Amino acid sequence: MSEEISPPPLADSVVHAIGNTPMVECLRIARKKKLRGRLLAKLEYLNPGFSKKDRIAMEMIREAKKAGTLREGQTVVELTSGNTGTGLAIVCRAMGHPFIAVMSRGNTMERAFMMRALGAEVALVDQAPASVPGQVSGEDLALVESRAKELVKDRGAFRADQFHLAGNVLAHERYTGPEIWKQAKGKLDAFVDFAGSGGSFTGIARFLKKQNPKLRAYLLEPAGAAVLAGKSVTNSSHKIQGGGYSMADLPLLERDLVTDYLQVTDEQAIEGARLLASEEGIFGGFSAGANLSAAMQLLEGREAGATIAFLVCDSGLKYLSTDLYPKL
Repeated sequence: MSEEISPPPLADSVVHAIGNTPMVECLRIARKKKLRGRLLAKLEYLNPGFSKKDRIAMEMIREAKKAGTLREGQTVVELTSGNTGTGLAIVCRAMGHPFIAVMSRGNTMERAFMMRALGAEVALVDQAPASVPGQVSGEDLALVESRAKELVKDRGAFRADQFHLAGNVLAHERYTGPEIWKQAKGKLDAFVDFAGSGGSFTGIARFLKKQNPKLRAYLLEPAGAAVLAGKSVTNSSHKIQGGGYSMADLPLLERDLVTDYLQVTDEQAIEGARLLASEEGIFGGFSAGANLSAAMQLLEGREAGATIAFLVCDSGLKYLSTDLYPKL
């Protein structure tokens, strides 16, 4: 704490505040749980849009403009659980592009309110009849995808397709991964990440494994919806928003990078998020809690004594209407 602090240079746009997030060692949790090893939390919720998705929004738009596939002033459309949409709202506003976010009503409305405040047009899509309110299923996501395609055609828009565009992976390979390696001072044994589009896992694991080929990279899914691990879907309506959509084909996921597949329950994700908040003062969302829970399970078993990094993907502020945190 006595080290001199060097503030970042003055930025001429909020997009230049994206990235270079802190990483914190969870010493209190390790002591409380009597864990052998180290837990390193990368605080992605401290990006301007409160999530890791700010990074991919910037990289996808930057790459598209460089390639000429995104014209000056052209409208941008993307489906989102709210985080990619928030990042795109920020980046598109700064770079002069109208943005339309397409989101399921099963996602928290805090996200829609935030995107609207940031200047985005938000198209909300009703959930499938069999879906559980507040819990987005693969069927719900298919309905959102269909609406996004309609809007791209109707508006002559550019699709910032986070499930296919290389910018998603490149953002994490070029920036997040190197930041983690530098902050850990090269002393890192494993990385665990919740599966959404697969971009952060692939980009970070690709970079880290180039530095340390023996590094283990674990891909995390919700229990009951672990299709990437080859398991049957028994609970497609889990509570962990932003991933676990029961999509067996994630084009950006490089399976050769996966050491093993892990699963956590809704209850474990909630417990993990509350533990991060109460013990470390880190106020993350469902996926952050899931990542911590999986990392703790690893330290209690096959990775005992290891140093494990994980992402605090987004902010708990986006889930105040859910049961993630206790109400007064």
